[in-house]
Amino acid sequence: MRALVDLILPRECGGCGAVGTDWCDRCRAELSGDPVRLAPRLDPGVPAWALGRYTGPRRSAVVAAKERGRRDLARPLGLALAGALGRLRELGEIDPPELAGLALVPAPTRARAARVRGGDPVTRAALAAVSALSPEPVVVLPILKLARGVRDSVGLSARARVENLSGRIVVAPGARTGRSACVVLVDDVLTTGATAAESVRVLAGSGVRVDAVLVIGAA
Repeated sequence: MRALVDLILPRECGGCGAVGTDWCDRCRAELSGDPVRLAPRLDPGVPAWALGRYTGPRRSAVVAAKERGRRDLARPLGLALAGALGRLRELGEIDPPELAGLALVPAPTRARAARVRGGDPVTRAALAAVSALSPEPVVVLPILKLARGVRDSVGLSARARVENLSGRIVVAPGARTGRSACVVLVDDVLTTGATAAESVRVLAGSGVRVDAVLVIGAA
């Protein structure tokens, strides 16, 4: 059956378009390097990291997952995030030994966009990262929501992005991460840092201290 499907609709790598595989070894290697420390225009107040620049297979995979229904890319992206988290832990950047667990909080997305995409690709990738890190105590907490009135941020200036999000990111009532959890905000792309900064601020106001931001690509 797989062979028949491949004959009719050949599989293509979500990173480079190579035929015959969903995710090729070259793209896997491209996303497996050490995470890169970022200096966003809008400082989120915590260290921000990326798997790399928002180019090549990182950009292609994010676009395919968001706009082309490639839900299968959650696994390779999740594995890449898991690898980056493991490396940051080795470097002592997150999850020091005295902390009991790691909590991944996906950045918020517009409800309509999530419905169109059949769910949130960032949350799916975060869940795949948890599976890869098992049996370590890691959880995904999708506790951030966008209120009504938030526009698509594509094409907006840094100032317009701040105004667009100000007061419109909210924490789900009763959200908890556990007193000893190391919290990492996860997103697909960091452009100006507006979403990360507002998310960190709102979480802090709810008693959730974010330790780091990790994204797939830095624009």
